[in-house]
Amino acid sequence: MLQRVSEACVRIDGETVGAIDRGLLVLFCAEEGDTDENVSFFARKIALMRIFADEDGKMNRSVVDVGGAVLAVSQFTLAAQWRKGNRPGFSAAADPVEGERLYDLLCAALRDQGLPVETGRFGANMQVGLTNDGPITIVMDSNDA
Repeated sequence: MLQRVSEACVRIDGETVGAIDRGLLVLFCAEEGDTDENVSFFARKIALMRIFADEDGKMNRSVVDVGGAVLAVSQFTLAAQWRKGNRPGFSAAADPVEGERLYDLLCAALRDQGLPVETGRFGANMQVGLTNDGPITIVMDSNDA
């Protein structure tokens, strides 16, 4: 999932470990079956998705075009299976070793697209703060790719 933000940060135990001004907050969840190719595809789409306003106020510019940055935060709870019962299940999430590998790959691929990338810490209890600009929130799922 990505959100267009005017600012975003992630804190762990009260310490800011990543922060950006204008750009994108990317909440990343690797699911069972996700591949390196999925991650590369997402990185290209994230970098080039035209969701920033041009001089006419139309969403025609990408985060690259506006000189923005990315704050990438791992969030396995996006894989929640919630329809049955009242406690969500997370068995669709990739195992932690593979999830961290794919998260690191995404961050590297975004940097390869020329983007400054700040991160959270995989597996940590994080507090994420953001000012959603728009609001613009886009759900990206590898099943839709």
